Amino acid sequence: MTIPFIRTPDSRFDELDVELWPVNYIEIDGLRMAYSDEGYGTTGTMLLLHGEPTWGFLFHRMYTPLISAGWRLIIPDLIGFGRSDKPVNRSDHTYANHVRWVGEFLSKSNVVSSQQPDAKHGFCAFYQDWGGLIGLRVVAEHPEWFDKLVLGNTVLPDGTKPMSDGFMHWQNRSQTMNPMDPGRLVAGNCQKAVLTEAEQDAYRAPFPDESYMAGARELPMMVPTSADNVAIPANQEAWSVLERWQKPVLTAWNTDDFVLGQYQSEFTSRIPGAKDQPHRTYSGGHFIQEDSGEELVADMIQWFEELRD
Repeated sequence: MTIPFIRTPDSRFDELDVELWPVNYIEIDGLRMAYSDEGYGTTGTMLLLHGEPTWGFLFHRMYTPLISAGWRLIIPDLIGFGRSDKPVNRSDHTYANHVRWVGEFLSKSNVVSSQQPDAKHGFCAFYQDWGGLIGLRVVAEHPEWFDKLVLGNTVLPDGTKPMSDGFMHWQNRSQTMNPMDPGRLVAGNCQKAVLTEAEQDAYRAPFPDESYMAGARELPMMVPTSADNVAIPANQEAWSVLERWQKPVLTAWNTDDFVLGQYQSEFTSRIPGAKDQPHRTYSGGHFIQEDSGEELVADMIQWFEELRD
C-alpha cells in the first residue's frame, strides 16, 4: 500500500547559510530516505541517529572532529524529517514503522557490511532522543551489526515506570503549540549553545508549513507512557536483549535536560556492557549535540582509544 507523502523542495536547503554535507537517497516503502555517508572509516563506522524535531544537521558540531579522527559517519534523516520524504498521515508514523524503516535503511544501504576490514572499532552508533527509542530496538533486532554504543539523553520505556513530568509537559506542548517552530525549540532547549538565526533556519528548513509536520507532531505521542501501550512488548523484548549485552556501552548525558535528563542510570545499571565504563555528564539542555557536542566528541574519542589499550 502506497504511503501518501510530500517532499521538501531542495531550495529550502540550498538557500541556507550553513554548510551541509552531501546527501544520498535510498527508497524504503516507496519513500525516499536521505542520508549522508562521509569520512575515511580507518577508525570505524558510526551511525548518528537524531530525534525530535530535528534532522542530521543536529550533528554539525560533532561532524568535523569525528571525521578528523578517522570515522566514517552515517547520518540518516528519519522518514518525516530533514531531507527525507514526509508521510502526510500521522497514522503512518508508528513506532514499529520507524524501527523497520531504520533497520531496512541499514540493510539496503550496506553500511554495516561495507566497512574497512582493518578498521579499529567496527560499527558503532550514537543515539539521542528518538534516535535511542528507535535505534535501540534496531540493536535488539540485529545485535550482530553493532560493536559499541554511545547513548545520550534518550530513553527506552518498558512500562515499569512513569515518564518524567518534564516529558509529559513536552508531550502536551507538542500538540498545542501553534506553530511548532523547530528552530526555536532547539534553541530554547539549549543552555550553553547560542544558535545563530542561520542555524535555527536549518532546523526549520524541512518544514515549509504544517502539512510537512505529521512526523514532528506524532513522535511525542508515540512514546509509550503507559504499560498497555502497543509498543511496550517490543520494548520489553529489546530490554531483554540489552540486559544481556556485553559489548561496550558509554553514556553521556546533559543532566539539566528537563525532558530526559534523569534516565542515564536506566542504561548504566541495566546494560552489562555499561559496567565500569567512564560515563560522562555535562551541564546543558536536551540537545546534547548542540550544548556539549565538542566535549562529547573529545570524550568519545578518548574512550575509544582507551578501549584499544
